[in-house]
Formats: sequence, C-alpha cells, structure tokens
Amino acid sequence: MLQRIAQMALLVRDYDEAISFYCGLLGFELVEDTRLSPEKRWVLVRPVGPGPGPCLLLARAANDEQRSRVGNQTGGRVFLFLHCNDFWKDYHDLKQKGIVFVREPVTESWGRVAVFSDLYGNLWDLIETPHEDQST
Repeated sequence: MLQRIAQMALLVRDYDEAISFYCGLLGFELVEDTRLSPEKRWVLVRPVGPGPGPCLLLARAANDEQRSRVGNQTGGRVFLFLHCNDFWKDYHDLKQKGIVFVREPVTESWGRVAVFSDLYGNLWDLIETPHEDQST
C-alpha cells in the first residue's frame, strides 16, 4: 500500500491575510483557491521546491471553538517544520521580511534550527540538516 499526506488543515482567521503571509512573506506558492460557497474556499499553499510535496489547506475558522484554536492548534508546541537547503540565507531573508523568530538559531549534531511564529502565533521550525545543506 502506498500512502502519503497530501494536505493538512491550518485554521486561519481570514483566507486573504493567510495567503498574503504564506505566499507573500514565506514565499509559498498558491496551489488552489476555489470558492465552495459564499463563506468557504478551498485554499492550498505549499513551499516552492522540487516535486509535488504536501500542501497546507488554509481553513477559515467557522465557529467560536475553531476561532479559539487559531494560532494554537498544538498547545504552544512547534507545529510545522520547514526544511531548507540554505539556512542562513532563508533565516536572514525571513527576518528582513518581518518574520518573528522566538528562538534564535542553534547548531545541533543533526543540523541547524530556529523557531519562528506565523501571523497567528503557530510555531514553526526552520531546519537545515547536513544532507540539505548545499551552500557549503
């Protein structure tokens, strides 16, 4: 049996502000933006890179319970992991664009990592492992 994760839902306040953040600041590509009803859209974004890779489904919170979880879907733990092949370039580019890093870069035996916050407060790891490093 072949299986893969194709999408995962990320609760957001507003479709357009989320698209602006993920595509404008993080540099993701907008894969799909289809209106399903007057209130609901199917919005997929993903990091630019080789191959199809999984997408984030930007899911606008539809009720009070969902709105209470925007930005805290994992109880304050790092939620998503963005791998890169040029850590220092990406780190400095993201900082210049105003991305807030809540934990500064550290080099571990397995690679480099820094933690940043998205526009809602979800925590992300920016990670480069030795096999991804193509800058040296």
